[in-house]
Amino acid sequence: MSNLIIVESPTKIKTIKRYLSDDYEVVASKGHVRDLPKSKLGVDIDNNFEPKYVNIKDKEGVIKDIKKLAKKSDHVYLAGDPDREGEAISWHLALLLGLDLNDKNRVTFNELTETGIKAGMSHPRSIDINLVNAQQARRILDRLVGYKLSPFLWRKIRKGLSAGRVQSVAVKMICDRENEIRAFVSQEYWSIDGKFSANGERKTFAAKLNTVDGEKPELKNKEQADEILKRLEGAEFVIDKVKKSVHRKSPAAPFTTSTLQQEASRRLSFQARRTMKTAQELYEGVEINDMGQTGLITYMRTDSLRISDEARAAAYDFIRKKYGDKYIPDTPKKYKTKGNAQDAHEAIRPTHPEVTPDMVKASGVTSDQYKLYKLIWERFIASQMSNCLMDTVSVDISANGCNFKATGYSVKFDGFTVLYEEAKDDEGEKKNVLPPIKSGDSIKVRNLEGNQHFTQPPARYTEASLVKALEEKGIGRPSTYSPTITTILERRYIQKEQKQLVPTELGKIVNKILTENFTDVINVEFTAKIENEFDEIAEGKEQWKQMIREFYGPFEKELEKKINKAIRRK
Repeated sequence: MSNLIIVESPTKIKTIKRYLSDDYEVVASKGHVRDLPKSKLGVDIDNNFEPKYVNIKDKEGVIKDIKKLAKKSDHVYLAGDPDREGEAISWHLALLLGLDLNDKNRVTFNELTETGIKAGMSHPRSIDINLVNAQQARRILDRLVGYKLSPFLWRKIRKGLSAGRVQSVAVKMICDRENEIRAFVSQEYWSIDGKFSANGERKTFAAKLNTVDGEKPELKNKEQADEILKRLEGAEFVIDKVKKSVHRKSPAAPFTTSTLQQEASRRLSFQARRTMKTAQELYEGVEINDMGQTGLITYMRTDSLRISDEARAAAYDFIRKKYGDKYIPDTPKKYKTKGNAQDAHEAIRPTHPEVTPDMVKASGVTSDQYKLYKLIWERFIASQMSNCLMDTVSVDISANGCNFKATGYSVKFDGFTVLYEEAKDDEGEKKNVLPPIKSGDSIKVRNLEGNQHFTQPPARYTEASLVKALEEKGIGRPSTYSPTITTILERRYIQKEQKQLVPTELGKIVNKILTENFTDVINVEFTAKIENEFDEIAEGKEQWKQMIREFYGPFEKELEKKINKAIRRK
């Protein structure tokens, strides 16, 4: 009895073979083996958008080797990655090898561990043609848009330029933000800030003017600020109200593809491509002392927040041993996955929570692998820990009809923050430590001053904030964020200035032409709607060729009209 398992990446082979008997041979397709041709459209528009797939040129040797091994095997298992792309690769392989598409020969591994591999092998299924069709719909639609729009840009600007359904919307968002920044007119405003001390203490705390005669003040210039300061000269400042409460701060959810890319950008300054490359390595397996070649994280393309009971139990074991029972929550943490998310996989988490980042570092992994594993591991363990409890104090200070507000907090129980806190794009103000004070106490003003400020334009996108915006607007999916950003950087439509994404002159010109001529296609809402239709196809609720037909009819008419107009002008 001989069995052949076909995976996508060669680096998985060693990990998978460790856990299976000698009856199994493992070979890699090294990604796609068939695709649309590079030199022509490859879609028969007149024949119901039938794709004309060809064998990828530099994969002929790989295909030949796989066919030879398949011929000698009693069973062939298609183990492409557990997503739509992996399903399509498995389908293409099945057609090349003449396999029955109804046979249960498709296996998936959510994690490359002994448990994950044996679970995958014990539950083979037939190829999910709905997932394949969703991938085909995306590939063909992107080909049609890119192949038809790019020559329009050549005609209007110069040869060699390209357009794309998602990439052009991403460029538009970056250009729109740049236009907002340029159009922004800064407004002056003032604040009144005080330093106070209570009960004769020397230590001061900060408070800001909140209301004047019960209304929020709008101080637009120095004169208005000086009026308030004059009104407060010699006034008695009294503690009007002290409100104490306990604030519960919850841990962030485990990572999805999007949040991993955002946090790795903020904390590690990793580009999305670097994050995904490193995550792929951790998923496929690295050498760990006493464990051999092991997949360290679950599959890294996911927008699900689900966690298995086994993983939660393993996290609790670690937390209990390291920190004690009080760091385990009374009820398990459940994180709600967004409505349009694919829930086939778990969130990104360590496959062995007991394998700490220090253990991984000691095994001699690369610096990037260690840093990213540490981030994923800490985020996951913290997500299963107790809330942080903070004693918060809010103080109202009154003087001559003016109300100042001070807020502060102290940590009552550190909870998950003993291990990890989510980074923010804007970290906000530093904490304000307030002394023991009560209502009616008279306090001393140490300093009172007016401060000039100016309203700020919206911030330029960073990779982290662009990924967040794309996800929030429903543009693309976990697997598309990284290649989209990489493409628009490589085509020099945008560039990076420090961490900020800035449109180039070329990017602005391309965006202007596309948005002026193809408003419906280069459109955030329309692109999100198309993404939802891909999901409908994946669930078997919509026919992929019908969906493309409905898109292509109006698109082709508009394109023809614009090209004829451009010819007439010449």
